[in-house]
Amino acid sequence: MILAIETSCDDTCAAVVENGEILSNVISSQAASHAAFGGVVPEIASRHHLELLNPIVDAALSEAGKSLGDLDAIAVTRGPGLIGALLVGVSSAKALASARRLPMVQVDHLHGHVAANFLEPDPLEPPFLCLIASGGHTLLAGVTAKDRFDVLGQTLDDAAGEALDKAARVLGLPYPGGPEIQRLSADGDPAAFEFPVAMTRGKGLDFSFSGLKTAMVYAARDLGDGLAERRADLAASFQAAVVGQLTAKLGRGLDADEWPAVALGGGVAANTLLRERVRDMCEQRAVKLKLVPPALCTDNAAMIGAAAEHLVPAPHPEYLEWDAWV
Repeated sequence: MILAIETSCDDTCAAVVENGEILSNVISSQAASHAAFGGVVPEIASRHHLELLNPIVDAALSEAGKSLGDLDAIAVTRGPGLIGALLVGVSSAKALASARRLPMVQVDHLHGHVAANFLEPDPLEPPFLCLIASGGHTLLAGVTAKDRFDVLGQTLDDAAGEALDKAARVLGLPYPGGPEIQRLSADGDPAAFEFPVAMTRGKGLDFSFSGLKTAMVYAARDLGDGLAERRADLAASFQAAVVGQLTAKLGRGLDADEWPAVALGGGVAANTLLRERVRDMCEQRAVKLKLVPPALCTDNAAMIGAAAEHLVPAPHPEYLEWDAWV
């Protein structure tokens, strides 16, 4: 039985996981606190984690009907992420584990997104190809075992979620931008604007979204006073370009090797259009698809606990020397 803690960015999360089953998964979002700034402010995120983490841990234990004395280990996201936010989680986890001489597991945040697919019900067994797309990361992972994955391709500049957030800001939409772009896109024409879908030629599996962001800025500038009337079309066209690149690289990854299954991870994996396009691709190729619930796509501690179950814990007091890493 593992108590897992996740504080890599702006969500304060704690969960109790046992043998792949989620006993509790508590998430406190700071989105409202950062909305006025159009993005995450690291100092504000760290301060909120300091205020919220103990109550969130208490809530996770209470919801699971467990106490600290019932735990076998504590897991924590050690990186990558915002250094101040990570330090709050790592320090708190060390204190909780040390007080009871419990072993502790360090987890890579990206491994957590992969491991969300290991959770009950219907856990996905390796090997599979996993597309991870979030506000801070975009990569294609080859998962051959539960304790590791290989990076087959990754973004060379901006992440898909970051591009969606920046596009939302250009369109005057609130933060976080991804859900707002999706909402507005429902009323728009995805073929209204021809945005570039980068790096779709050749055999590489890397991603790039910086040029797409620039194209959005130019398109909005050229519309001038007509921007308000075309916002829905801009949003739909931009979303289609982001999804187009993600699915193109996923398809290329399937072409490059024989993967029996596909999975998604990261906040952008909750996007309805992306899920529909990937579902269609997998049906055409007769490849199994695992789509975790949207709540397990965004940052959460259950996925950290899922990864920790397959990693080697460090005994007390070895982990007292741990620091966060970005």
